[in-house]
Amino acid sequence: MTMTRTIPGRWVEGAGAVLGPLLLLAGVLTRIGEDDFFPGQLAAYATDPGRMAVSYGLFAAGVVLLWPATTALARLISVTHPGWARWGVTLVVLGLFGRIFHAGVSHLAFQLVDELGLKEAQRVVTDTYGAFHAFKAVNICIMAGWIVLAIGAYRSRAFGPHALGVVRCVALALGHALPLGVLKGSSDPISLVALAGLAVALVPLGVGMLKDGPAPRWWAAALTIALIPGAYVLGMYG
Repeated sequence: MTMTRTIPGRWVEGAGAVLGPLLLLAGVLTRIGEDDFFPGQLAAYATDPGRMAVSYGLFAAGVVLLWPATTALARLISVTHPGWARWGVTLVVLGLFGRIFHAGVSHLAFQLVDELGLKEAQRVVTDTYGAFHAFKAVNICIMAGWIVLAIGAYRSRAFGPHALGVVRCVALALGHALPLGVLKGSSDPISLVALAGLAVALVPLGVGMLKDGPAPRWWAAALTIALIPGAYVLGMYG
C-alpha cells in the first residue's frame, strides 16, 4: 500500500526545522558571557535566575523541535539511501533524548540554588556530577548522529547537488561539536559555530517545506497558538 501522507506532517516538520535551531541559538545567546561550566552556570542563576531559566527553557524547546526537523530530512535521504536515513535519524533522535535528560537535571540543579544556596548547590553538583545514569549510553549518539545524517544528506543530495548543498551538509555535521552534559553554557566559539551550522542546514529546509503547499486554515492556526499557553497552564496543575 502506498502512503500518501506523512507523520507528523509538513507544518510540524517545517516549523521544527525553522524554530529548532533558532531557539537553540536564542537560548545560548541569552546566557552568553557566563562561564560555560557548571559552577559558573549555577552562579549565573543565583545572580539572575529569570534570565538563566529562560535561556535553558529556550534551549530545551529547541532540542525538542529538532525531532520533526530530523524526520523531515531523513525522509528526503531515504529516497535514495534508506540505510543512511535510518541510522542517521535514529542516532540523532537518541541524542536528543539524552539532551532532554540533561536539561531536566540542569533544571533540578537550579532548584538546589533556590533551596540550599549557591555554595551548597555547587558542592552537591560537584559531588554527584559523574553519577551513573542510563543516558550515558547515548552520549556517542549525540556526537555521531549529526555526522551520519550529514553523510546521508551528502550522498543523497538531499540539499541539492550544487555547492551550496555541500556547504549545508558540512554545516549539518558541525552539530556534533555542540557540548553535551549537564549545565553546559555552550557559548564558546565552537558551540556557536555548531549552532550556526544547524541553522544554515535546517532553516532553509523548513522554510521550503512551509511554502510547499497551502496555508493552514485560520482556525487551525489560532487553535494551535492558543494551545501552547493553555497546555502550560494545565501543566502547572499536573
